[in-house]
Formats: sequence, C-alpha cells, structure tokens
Amino acid sequence: MSTTGNVVVITGASSGFGALTARALADAGHTVYAGMRQTAGRNAPQVRAAAQYADEHHVDLRSVELDVNSQHSVDTAVARIEAEHGRVDVLIHNAGHMVTGPAEAFTPDQLAELYNVNVLSTQRVNRAVLPGMRRRRRGLVLWVSSSSVKGGTPPYLAPYFAAKAAMDSLAVSYAGELARWGVETSIVVPGSFTSGTNHFAHAGHPDDTAVEAEYESRYPGLVDQMATKLAALAPEDAPASLVSEEIARIVALPAGKRPYRVHVDPADDGSEEVSKTADRIRRGFLTRIGLADLLTVHS
Repeated sequence: MSTTGNVVVITGASSGFGALTARALADAGHTVYAGMRQTAGRNAPQVRAAAQYADEHHVDLRSVELDVNSQHSVDTAVARIEAEHGRVDVLIHNAGHMVTGPAEAFTPDQLAELYNVNVLSTQRVNRAVLPGMRRRRRGLVLWVSSSSVKGGTPPYLAPYFAAKAAMDSLAVSYAGELARWGVETSIVVPGSFTSGTNHFAHAGHPDDTAVEAEYESRYPGLVDQMATKLAALAPEDAPASLVSEEIARIVALPAGKRPYRVHVDPADDGSEEVSKTADRIRRGFLTRIGLADLLTVHS
C-alpha cells in the first residue's frame, strides 16, 4: 500500500460524501483514515466495506474510531494517527447531520444537539490536529459546507441551515488565523444532492409533534414536495461523486495553490453568486485594514 501521499483524516466517513471522498483520496495514493463512530457496532459493516475496498484496490484506506461529539474519542484517534505516521497533512471536516420540519417544532435542546454535531465537532477536531500542523508550518483544512449557507433556502430546513452557516463562518475566520502558520483552508460547497448521500434518508425530525401537526395543516406534505422539487433541479447525470472528485482534485494541488472556496452545485441555487460577492468583500476589507497577507498562506 502506498504511503507516499498525504496522511488524510476525514470525519463522518461511514457513508455519503465522506465514504466517497475516502475512496477517491485512497485511489489517488494518499493514506486515508475514514473517521466514524461505533466501528465495532452500528458501523461495523462500513468498516468491513472499507477494508475490502482497500484490499481489492490495493490502496491505503483505514477506518478509525472517531466520534466527533467526544473530545476523548477525537484526541485518541488523532494521537493514534500521529503515532503511526508522525503527522496529519489534510483534515476534512465532513461530519454533519440534517433535520427536516418546521423550525418552531424543534426544541432548543434539539438545536443545540445539531449545532454540536455540525459546528462544535469541528472545533474538537481542530484542537487535536492543528497543533501538529502549526508546528510543521503546513497542512490543509478542508471544510464541507453547504450551498444553503448563502443560496436558496427552502423552508423546513432552518436548524440545519443555521448550523451549516455557523460552520462556514468558523471556516472563514480560521482561514485568516491559520494563514501565517502556513496552513491552508479550502471550503467546498455542495448543492442539494438528494441521491448518493444519506442526508435526507437519515434526517431527524421535531420532538414537538403537536406543533409539527399544526404546521402540517397549513403546509401539507411540504417535506416530500421539497425533496421532489430539489431532486428535479439537479441533472440526472450529476452524482454525489462530483463532490468527492473535487475534494480529491483540491488535495492533489501543490501546497499554497488550493482554492479558498469551490462550489459543486449542479442545481445552481444561487450560492456561488452570493459567495463571490461575500468573498470579494472579505478580500477588500482585509486589504483596507492592512491584513492582506492573511489572504494567502505563508510558508
């Protein structure tokens, strides 16, 4: 198995974008650690599938127990990887969870739980991985965002949209704070891929079913209608692997040459247009206050 490429850690790699990306990067010659929880339980079949893929394709794809909701689990996983390889070159924040339903029907605890999975998880992993990247003055942190952050925002996805927006904002701030350490940031923005991932199939629902029922009286069948409409927007030949292929392309680029933000949105919900404006304003503002050097990484 090749160990000549980057050492890559991907969170939430049991299925969907994460699993696809793990395989794409392993195929490209990188050593890939597919992070997932319950490797000896619920995700044991995914662990076996990854091992089988590695064996059949002669690539270095390894599963690692990594529960992004547990700092101990994160620290243990990263310590194992650094003990085996001495470094983590690429960190991919992919773990996340979706919920569907009227915003009012979700309890505050549910919103906090979703924020924990989609946002606080990235902070746990960053605090474990970034010290090593900063010591070596190199590395790539790649964030899997969502077009919902700045694009079209259909109803009944508010908690998920809010959490992804928070994660995206965190990525933007980290980009500047890591630049002088030589650590790159890339933000990949997928659109609404309704097949090839488990986002909609495994989506959570509101705990307050009484309020949910009240909304159903005014918005009957809206969740199913929305899923159907979103699926219809994307071309039939736009598989979820477009995202994993783009991530593999970015990782393969030379250090210092990776893009800051890339959209993979066949449905084109307008996110790219808004992001171009927001990113242009960010560049201009940092330049105006004398911090233009934060727009590029320093070796």
